[in-house]
Order: sequence, then C-alpha cells, then structure tokens
Amino acid sequence: MTRQAEPARALAEDAQVRGWRAAFPPAQWLRTYQSKWLANDAIAGVTLAAYGIPVSLAYATLAGLPPQYGIYCYLVGGLFYALFGSSRQLAIGPTSAISMLVGVTVAGMAQGDPDRWASIAALTALLIAAMCVLAWLLRLSSLVNFISETILLGFKAGAACTIALTQLPKLFGVKGGGEAFFERLVILGGQIPETNLAVLAFGLVALVLLLLAEKYLPGRPAALFVVVASIIVLSVTSLGELGFKVVGALPQGLPDFKLPGLRVRDVDGVIPLAFACLLLSYVESVSAARALAEAHKYEIDPRQEFLGLGAANLGAALFQAYPVAGGLSQSSVNDTAGARTPLALVFASVTIGLCLMFLTEGLKNLPNVVLAAIVLVAVKGLVNIGEMKRLWRVSRFEFAVSMIAFVAVLLLGILNGVIVAVLASLALLISRVASPHVATLGRIPGTRKFSDIERNPDNTVVPGVLAFRVDAALLYFNAEHVREAVRQMLRSAPGTLKLVVCDLSTSPQVDLAGARMLAKLHQELAEAGIRMRLVAAHAPVRDILRAEGLEESVGYFGRRISVADVIDEMEGRKTADTPA
Repeated sequence: MTRQAEPARALAEDAQVRGWRAAFPPAQWLRTYQSKWLANDAIAGVTLAAYGIPVSLAYATLAGLPPQYGIYCYLVGGLFYALFGSSRQLAIGPTSAISMLVGVTVAGMAQGDPDRWASIAALTALLIAAMCVLAWLLRLSSLVNFISETILLGFKAGAACTIALTQLPKLFGVKGGGEAFFERLVILGGQIPETNLAVLAFGLVALVLLLLAEKYLPGRPAALFVVVASIIVLSVTSLGELGFKVVGALPQGLPDFKLPGLRVRDVDGVIPLAFACLLLSYVESVSAARALAEAHKYEIDPRQEFLGLGAANLGAALFQAYPVAGGLSQSSVNDTAGARTPLALVFASVTIGLCLMFLTEGLKNLPNVVLAAIVLVAVKGLVNIGEMKRLWRVSRFEFAVSMIAFVAVLLLGILNGVIVAVLASLALLISRVASPHVATLGRIPGTRKFSDIERNPDNTVVPGVLAFRVDAALLYFNAEHVREAVRQMLRSAPGTLKLVVCDLSTSPQVDLAGARMLAKLHQELAEAGIRMRLVAAHAPVRDILRAEGLEESVGYFGRRISVADVIDEMEGRKTADTPA
C-alpha cells in the first residue's frame, strides 16, 4: 500500500467514530498506527526540531520577547496540538506574521516593562484558546471562508514588507527606529552611511547560504547549519570585536508552568489583538493542513482545527510562550522528512526539551544578524509575485482589492491591516451579491435554448420578446439593482415588446423582497400592456413565489416550463399554462 493511500484507509476506518473519540484524534489514528511508521515520525520530529530552533529564536525577536520564548512555542505548541489536531503533518509553532503582530501591538501596551510584555503575550494566547473553544462549540469554521484568497494575497505581501523592514537595520548593523512603515524606512535611509560593513558582509553570506539551501536542499534544516557555523566563527575568531550583537546566554531547562500575570481588564486592546491572531492562525493553519491532506489523500476537519489550535495556544499561555499557529514552511519540513502522524510533533518537542536542558550555553554567541537573515528568507515566501501577475491578468478588480489590503498593512500596521482585510473581504462579497449580472438572453441558433447574448453575439433575439436572467440569488439587497437593470433593458429594447421572460434558473434563492420586486415589475409591465412570465425556478423559489401569489398573476411556472415554451405560447404554437 502506498504512503498516500495509508492515511486514506485510516480515514475511512475513522469515519464512523462518534462521541469523545471524534474530538480526540489520537483515539482514531493510534488504532491504525503501524510500527514501521515510528522511525519515520522520529526522524521527522528531530528534523523539525533542527529547523524550528533557529527559526523560533528569530521569530521571538519579532515578537519583542527573549529568544527562548520562541523555542517554548515549538516545545509546547506541537505537543498540545498533537492531542486535538486533525492534520497528520501540520507543524505548530511561531509564525512571522503573528510574531510581528504581537510585537508591534504589545509594544504600546507593555509600557516598557519586559515582564508585562511577556504576560500580555501569554494572555493573548490564553484568549485565543478560549475563542477557539467557543468557535468550536458554535461551529464557526465556515465563517473564515469569508476572508478571500485575494485579500490574503495582499495582506501577506504587506506583512512581509513590514517584517523585512524591521530586520534590515540588524542586517546593516544600525540602530533603526520608528513605528510606522514609512517612518522606519526614512530612518533606515538616514542611517545607511553608518552601516557596519563587517555585520553586513556576515549577514549577506548567511542570506546567500540560506537561499542556496532553500533552492538546492529543500526541506533540510539549513538554518541550523548556518546558526552553528556562525556561532563557531564568532567564538574562534576576533569578529565579535567588530560590533556584532549576539543573543547572549539563554536560561537552561524547561519553562515553568505559569499562568499569565494579568487579567483581560488590565490590558486595553488585548481582545482585538487575540481576535486578529486567531484569524491569522486559523486561516494559515487550515490552508496548510488542507494542502498537506490533499497531497496525502485524506481529509482534515476544519472544525476540529479550532480545538487543535486552542490546545496549542493554551499550552503556550501556560508555559511562558506566545500565540502559535500552523505554518506551511515548517509543515513542509515535517512532511518532507517523512512524518506520518502527529507523533512526529511529540518527538520534536522531546528533542527541543533536551536541547533546552543541555545545549543552551552554546547559543550565547549567536549573532543577531543571522537571525535577521533567517527571518528575511522566511518572509520571502509570503510574497507571491506569480499569483499577483495572474490576478492582474484575470481580474483587475480583485487585483485592486488585494492592493488595498497590501497598502492598508503598510499604512496602518499589521493589526489594523487584519481588520481592513476582513472588512474588504466582506465588502467584496457584498458588492458581488448586491450588483449581480443580469443577462439579456437570445436563442442559440438551431436550438430551443437561450443564453447570454452579450457573450454570444450569434444568438438571435425573438421579435417582441425580452428574456433576461439574474445570475445570483434574488434578495432584499439586490432586488432594486435587478429591477433597474431590467428597466434599462426595456428602454433600450428595439420595437414593441409583447412579452418579458424572467429566467430564474441561476437564482437558487429568492426572498420575500425579491418576490415582491417581481410582482411590482409584473404590475408595471401589465400597465404598459406587456405580459411577464417566470420560468426555470427552483423548487424553494417556486414555493415562495406561489406563497406571494405570483402564479395567479403571471401564470404557471412549473419546473418544466422554459423560455422557449412561453415564447411558443405567445406565438400560438402551444400552451405553457398546463401543470406538468
């Protein structure tokens, strides 16, 4: 049996799981676990730990926290997710976007107190866990689908630029400064003459090595090699005397169990921060989990992911970490290394725990410029130029919407950028539904079928007939748009009209306002001596139209009545008034 087929078989066997086992995935995949997978999961776990340690050190600096807090994220996040997550290859840890979001937002809440900063970060993770449980109980997984990929494309690009700008001062060996994106850019430009050339050269070498490894050794923990090499170089040479800033000694041992030292009412703005982190975390995690599940021929449970992420963030809150999520980059490392089940995350946590207990002393000479290089390479993946080009080619409107999200992040910051992205997604959805396309129909030559004459200019218009189709549900917020579109068609119709046909085949839903709009339109046409007919309505639509009394006024509109039938009736060739 192939590797791809094994999870599919396991999923089929788990399909009948009910009760507590449905909310506790290990009860499902442990029943089908094969001993030959143990080596794969162990190797994947050690590989993931090797990848995660240097990356987490870098991301913790983005969050404004000591480097060990990033390691704690990987240590507990994956371990707790393994208990409740539905993905078999998803890796949990800090991500660049969430780290940056925490860093720039908590900076204004912490009042310069490092302990308060750490407590707010942990409190944010605790709130995310509570929100995840609530979302799981209310079955809100589908709501996240309202955040379009178009919006996320621009948001991620803006976040990447923002994150990269925070790391460039470290690359150039200058102080940096500023709060907003363009303020940071101006300050960095003014400090360029003060560049520490030794630090810049060292950082560029690290960048080149990381980029080459990404291209030629994908899925390998190349960052670990760069970190170890940089520590050795600074330890055995005199480069450290040239102005390099280093991580310094990290506390040895595992993190203590500790509740956040603050309550929600003690910190203004922590709830919006937690909500924004939840959106980013869930969207990024589910997207990565779905991609991995598709590759391995099994299905994830989007609702169960709320519990998995909630558990991971609960662990982060209780063990001195900050909000975590599933990311595609670390998950790809886990998958490429051979992970079969979430047990790989357990092996990764054990490996990281051992490193914390015995190897932290070796990290004290790690230069910050190397961490900056790791972040710069990581955020490169957030910018998808190819997809932006495709979007420009396919839909200029959606490209403009994506750019709104991009500019919002640059001008307003990541937190407000998330809010703007959500609002833009909803506005895009509403604009599409509120202004649906209303097609003028013409007969397809040689057939009894009708289609959009604008897209098919060879179609023929039946003299004295206007046939139109609403390409959306007919609801209270778009009914007037549809009526005005039909009125415009009436004004521009050639000759004298005898019949107007409304094709409802592409309107799966009509509410009371939509039904009443059709009744008013019928009345207006009747006063002008024009008959109106309704055809091809779906069963639920026919029910509400009949309840509103339209069948008595416009005539029978059973499921078999077509545009051609009512035109034939008008021309006296047959009747369409007999129930079918």
